[in-house]
Parts: sequence; structure tokens; C-alpha cells
Amino acid sequence: MIGRRAFVAGAALAAACRLAALPAAAAAEQAGAWPPPPAAGAIRVATFNASLSRRGPGLAWKAIAQGRDPQPRAVAEIIRRVRPDILLINELDHDPEGLALRALADVLRRPADGLPGVDYPHLFSAPVNAGEPSGLDLDGDGVATGPGDAFGWGAFPGQYGMALLSRFPIDAARARSFRLLKWAQMPDSLLPVAHYGPAAPALRLSSKSHWDVPAMLPGGVELRILASHSTPPVFDGPEDRNGRRNHDEIRFWLDYLAGADWIVDDAGVAGGLPAGAAFVIMGDLNADPQDGEARREAIRALLASPLVQDPRPASPGAAAAAAAQGGENARHRGDPALDTADWRDKGGPGNLRVDYVLPAAGLRVAGAGVFWPAPHDPLARLVKGGRRPASSDHRLVWVDLLAPGAGASPRP
Repeated sequence: MIGRRAFVAGAALAAACRLAALPAAAAAEQAGAWPPPPAAGAIRVATFNASLSRRGPGLAWKAIAQGRDPQPRAVAEIIRRVRPDILLINELDHDPEGLALRALADVLRRPADGLPGVDYPHLFSAPVNAGEPSGLDLDGDGVATGPGDAFGWGAFPGQYGMALLSRFPIDAARARSFRLLKWAQMPDSLLPVAHYGPAAPALRLSSKSHWDVPAMLPGGVELRILASHSTPPVFDGPEDRNGRRNHDEIRFWLDYLAGADWIVDDAGVAGGLPAGAAFVIMGDLNADPQDGEARREAIRALLASPLVQDPRPASPGAAAAAAAQGGENARHRGDPALDTADWRDKGGPGNLRVDYVLPAAGLRVAGAGVFWPAPHDPLARLVKGGRRPASSDHRLVWVDLLAPGAGASPRP
């Protein structure tokens, strides 16, 4: 692992922050309102694996735009209730025209369910490796054209894509993508060379992509959105190719924060995050630091990094769900209140913490939470599980930050 350098993140943003971290679930319970609104002047950043992926190109766009599918409607209601200022969506199929993303933004802009709309005038998306043909027989089935032969598992290019929606301007011209970065370029990687053989040098590190996207906050402060969606560490064999890739996709962020010179973006520019940049790492990392089948060293190292802080977002519903569902949950070591995914309890991993919003250590946090309502809350209908979840098998995770000038841009 490349050595870490001293890092002071977001001096202007950190200097303006005045609130210590608050346990969001407890604060909301005391106030009698959930989910809690952000503190005055706070900027709410969130990640949500919204399960807006479908089996073929264009189907996600149609499901969102036509308005008849209850699942996208439930996703939209959750977003309207939490009202993030900057939102990363995982698992929104990417299309070159941006139809699905614009359709989602249009739906969110409209009032519904007794809630005002939320306007995201600034959108960002880019191609992902999921479904992108590699031309190689990566899964060993004798053909080179299946989902397992893509640079990231997927049935068509853009499946399981990512997108950013923001109330604040996004500097797309300065955004960096690391989709094309070769896995073999990472020093001391866990790439299973023996398993892949001659194909190993061609493999890409990102199963979807890694992005560094600058967002311009009120007061002229720049916040770098570091977004990714790691492959699940399962669905493989004894070679643990997905577990190894998951580990290294997470480790990428540690090296990026350290300014590693092995990292080269898709435009050919080398190097990591500039010193002094304010940042937040967001996304579905598909790794729990205590439970599940991931190689935990990378996620534990990221959470323990002196460059990063973990606000430990919690919810009133996660612990109750783990207790009620039992199964593998009863054997977990981690705090169930921090869970962000509701997965199979018998014969599966149980509920896990896999979705993260991790601000730079130099920033102050005003609040944090996970949209997982308590069982008695009428909003629990939005996270009902089963074979066809009401919204998603993941939960929206948010963190609130204060920034200079944020109060000058009132929230709708």
C-alpha cells in the first residue's frame, strides 16, 4: 500500500462548520419527526442504491417515465422525504442520451404523495464497465459474449450504472473517471492472475466506475464527490475473484487520497486527489466491516483512515428488522442499527452495512441517518422487503454538512 501523506481537507468548509455530529435517529425521535430535516444551513449529501436497473436497454427509462411501476414511485417518494442536496444513485441504467436520468429528475421535480417536488438542475452520468463487452471469455464457459465476460458483470452496456443529481453546480469538465484503469496497474493488487491467465492484463479495476466529480457549493466552496459501486464479493468460486476485486475497488480510494502516482484517469492524467481538497466518498461498497463474505481489510482500513471520518449513520428500523428476521442476523457481530441492506436471512448474509457516505476528516458533521423507518411507522411501507422490494433492498444513507453561504440558498 502506498504511504499516506498529511492531508488537510476543505479548510474553508471546515472553518465554517459549527455543529458536532448528532445521532440522527435519536434526535429525530426526540423531535417527533422522521426522517429529520437538516440543520439550518446544512448541505445534505446522500447515496442510494435504488435498484433502478432492468433486464434490457431502455427499460429503466420507460419504468420511470411511464409512472405505472410502483417501485420507481417508492424510490422517488423516499428521495422527496429525505431531500438530499447532492444525491448519488447506484443501479440506474446508463444510456448515452441520459434519458433515464432525466426522467428520474423530472419525476422528482413534480409534487407527489403530499410532498413538494425536489429540483435537481445539475445532473452527471458517464459510462460504466457493467455490461461493456471485453471480447474475452472471462467466465470460462467457452464463449466471450455473456454477462460474465463483460468488464463488469452486466447483460448490456450501462446496466447497473451510476448518476449524480445536485442542487448545486457540477463542474463536469473537471470530473475524472477511472473506468478504464487496469486492475494490474494497482501495486500489490489481489488480481487472481492464475485464474484469468492471459486475460489478466486486460481486466479493469472498476466493476462500474470510480468518479471524482467537483460540486460547487454556496460561497464558492468546492466539494469533491468520490463515487463508486464495488462488485459484490460473492457469485464466484474458490479463486474469490469478486471478493478480491471488491477489496481492491475499495482500496483504490485509500490510494487516491494518498495521491498515488500509479492512478491514471480516462483522460490520461496521473495522480490522486489534490492536497487540501474537501471530499466525500459515497456509494454502495458492498462490504461490511464486521459481517458478510467480503475481505474486510480494505473497508476497515478506509473507515479507520485518518483522512476520513465515519459518522456511523443509523436508523430506527434496521435493528428492529434484524431482530425480527433472525437467521444469519443473530450471528452478526456488527451493530444492526448501522445496517443499510436488507438481504436474505436464511441461507444468505443477512442484513449488512454496505452503503457509505464518508466525509473528509477535516469536515464537521451536523447529522447523519439511514432511511429505514421503524416497523410501526407508516413510512415502513416504502422499505417493505421480499422477492420484490417496495423500493430497493438497499437504504438511502445521508450525511449533513455545514458550509459557508449555505444559508443563502434556501432548501425548497
